[in-house]
Amino acid sequence: MTSSLKTLQPSLLWDMFDMFTQHPRPSKHEEAVLVAIEGLCDQHQLQHQRDSIGNLIIRKPATRGMENRKGVVMQGHIDMVPQKNANTEHDFLTDPIRTRIVDGWVHATGTTLGADNGIGVAAGLAIMLDPNISHGPLELLITIDEEAGMTGAKHLQANVLQGDILLNLDTEDEGELYVGCAGGVDISATFSLTREAVPHDSVAFELALTGLRGGHSGLDIHLGRGNANKLLNRFLLEHSAALALRIAQIAGGSLRNAIARECFATVVVPQQHQQALAQAVEQFAQTLQQEYGSVESGLSFTATPITNSEAKPQTVFKADDFCKVMQAVAACVHGVTRMSADFENTVESSNNLALVQANGETLKVLCLARSLSDSARDDLGRSIAATFELAGAKVEINGEYPGWKPNPDSHMLTLMSTVHESLFGYVPKVKVIHAGLECGLLGKPYPNWDMISFGPNIRNAHSPDEKVEIKSVQAFWDLLVATLTAIPAK
Repeated sequence: MTSSLKTLQPSLLWDMFDMFTQHPRPSKHEEAVLVAIEGLCDQHQLQHQRDSIGNLIIRKPATRGMENRKGVVMQGHIDMVPQKNANTEHDFLTDPIRTRIVDGWVHATGTTLGADNGIGVAAGLAIMLDPNISHGPLELLITIDEEAGMTGAKHLQANVLQGDILLNLDTEDEGELYVGCAGGVDISATFSLTREAVPHDSVAFELALTGLRGGHSGLDIHLGRGNANKLLNRFLLEHSAALALRIAQIAGGSLRNAIARECFATVVVPQQHQQALAQAVEQFAQTLQQEYGSVESGLSFTATPITNSEAKPQTVFKADDFCKVMQAVAACVHGVTRMSADFENTVESSNNLALVQANGETLKVLCLARSLSDSARDDLGRSIAATFELAGAKVEINGEYPGWKPNPDSHMLTLMSTVHESLFGYVPKVKVIHAGLECGLLGKPYPNWDMISFGPNIRNAHSPDEKVEIKSVQAFWDLLVATLTAIPAK
């Protein structure tokens, strides 16, 4: 076990999480860690199987005398979001996550930690391995590819699981019980652009907007953080004409559900404008500090001359073509579009302008729209699509997944609120979450399930600042154990 995690409690949970950090598990690359989990199941004589899409299901019989209790399915996703700082050397397909403890929180070192949803899966697996916990019939559903499209949840078949209750272990605020979540949809816009030779007597620069906090496009979208794609596009749109600035390459953001932390553009300007470019970059950096300084203390915007002749671009995008891209990105909404009228301080609808990526003569923009209302989700998706279609892009809307509608008659909500109050002395908050949990999809083939989601305190998920609070993991574990003991008879 990693030395930084050896002393933490509950030890079995942290042991499982530490094991996860030693195996690659970006979305679509979960096989090695799933095989490791299956090996543990074999050692402990736990029944397990893969379903048709690749989700792992583990079963554990009831403790003697509790066979008549309602069956519980614990659930989490094994994949993680692979994000790293630009100056961090790390291969998510081969290198272990390097953990460290700072002021009561577990962090990674320059990368995402994978506490989302590794802590939840570790808790479920620890329950299955611990012989000293009282419980009725248990199943652990470990889904795949949640972060890249909820593939495992979308393809879950009916009649595979036997439980009556779903405990989703994938939220990120201790002391809160979640009974609903947002749905989402991907909007992908593809521009076909023309390239032409770099103008004579041009000099090349690498523009780099870095150091933003980024974060989870559901949980953090309302915090007013900068989006690197929007901000660099803002600079290009403002100064391209005056500086005769031409764009050779642009790459910003990485994942649909992560707020863009970095954006880079290779540009050329006439030699006589290079000093003006440097001044414009410096002034814009100061402007961003004034606008975002309180929330983006690490923000940096620089222009670095490209002096290596082999690295200098040979072609640039045709100015009129790229102007349409800049205008569309500027017009595309990013952030919260509506707050919920039914749940206090809760985002109803939002959009994340996640990715701007050029490849040859093609430029792609990817957005993820979310809403607590499926109809509002679809309307927002159409609005974003129209923005890019008007600019001449080919647009696809796909990957939609439903929200999870709250059940006001949930018996599990009553039970867990009572258990929580008896453990901690206060009634937990009942909330819906703007992030996309798998519950809406999982509930379709199992409409009988009574579903609750809960978890420990995780902050800055989907960014290298991700961390999980140690004491909240203990509280999360205590609530899970006590809930399983209190499950009523059928």
